[in-house]
Amino acid sequence: MSGLSMATWAARVPTIKANLDITTGSIGLLVLCMSACSVVGLIVAPMMFARLGPRRSMLVSLLFVAVGLVVIGLGAAVFYTPALVGIGLGLFGFGNGSCDVVMNVEAADVEKHLKRTVMPLMHACFSGGTVIGAGIAALTELLHISLIAHALVMAIVIAGTAFVAVRFVPSRVTSDTQEFARKNTGWRQKLRASLAVWADLRLLAIGVIILGMAFAEGSANDWVALAVVDGHEMMESAGAGILAVFLTAMTVGRVIGGPFLDRFGRVKVLVGCSVSAVLGLFLFIIAPSLPLLVIGAILWGLGASLGFPVGMSAAADSPKDAAARVSAVAIIGYCAFLVGPPLIGLLADHIGLLNALFVVLGLIVFAGVASPAARERSVRINPAD
Repeated sequence: MSGLSMATWAARVPTIKANLDITTGSIGLLVLCMSACSVVGLIVAPMMFARLGPRRSMLVSLLFVAVGLVVIGLGAAVFYTPALVGIGLGLFGFGNGSCDVVMNVEAADVEKHLKRTVMPLMHACFSGGTVIGAGIAALTELLHISLIAHALVMAIVIAGTAFVAVRFVPSRVTSDTQEFARKNTGWRQKLRASLAVWADLRLLAIGVIILGMAFAEGSANDWVALAVVDGHEMMESAGAGILAVFLTAMTVGRVIGGPFLDRFGRVKVLVGCSVSAVLGLFLFIIAPSLPLLVIGAILWGLGASLGFPVGMSAAADSPKDAAARVSAVAIIGYCAFLVGPPLIGLLADHIGLLNALFVVLGLIVFAGVASPAARERSVRINPAD
């Protein structure tokens, strides 16, 4: 549902831009509202998790997402007010940010109990939601379905599904979170304990991996559709379609990623992903035709698929303060969503959107260089065990 919501917003960006009659830089500032509130959600999430547990935390977070989508639709298709869209994106971002931490902490705990790599598969579920969302958005563009109707239906689906799905999530907190809450009873102590993990240089290097790969993923979510329409001068339906291709490649990479990681280890896989993402993004920028755009989107999506989930698993390697460590690297990753959209948007106003994406390409290179920080701290798990 989180992935479905992200694609619902991302694929309709060209329509929102046209409805509001604003520049690409202004779209970047609107996305800044979402990104800033996402970071607030990330910061609040460990304390919310410790107090409410994963079940209620996920439900509350996804309800914020659903309400945010409705407000975005009202602002962009009924009142035509950028400020209202910004408020909706703030609610939307807070919900997705807090939900992200809760889901990853739970997934890391599941991975430890199963004793095999499953974090990429968890993220594949997110990507699967984005694929479905992008496909629905492309269909709504082709059928000329109004933005408010699209947003309202998606919000109902997300909220309704959340009420059902969370029933199967344990209401208890994880052992790491229980220990965190036991040792730190006041909010000041909790905040101090969360900040302490930032002194770990390895954790910061893992954050560099997530930063670069979050730029690779986030720039696609926010700008692929618009880059195809404005940069390559194609139809809006083509923009939504290319976004769907990218998101499908992301999903495939995450579905098949676990066995590759268990066989070859995190470092080799991350280096290979970086090379694929760099080649794909470069081809996407210079592609003179639709088939080459598709190939570039596939390579870009496959390359960007594993950086975030592998970084989360690496951050959770330490049995101590796993929730705080996951929250810390998630905050670093979300800085890409905070700084990236306005940066790319403002650059695009001066040098064009496609040229601005070269900044993302450079950050992917840095992520590849930092890959050794994610090396396993324990004996690699044999999938046959």
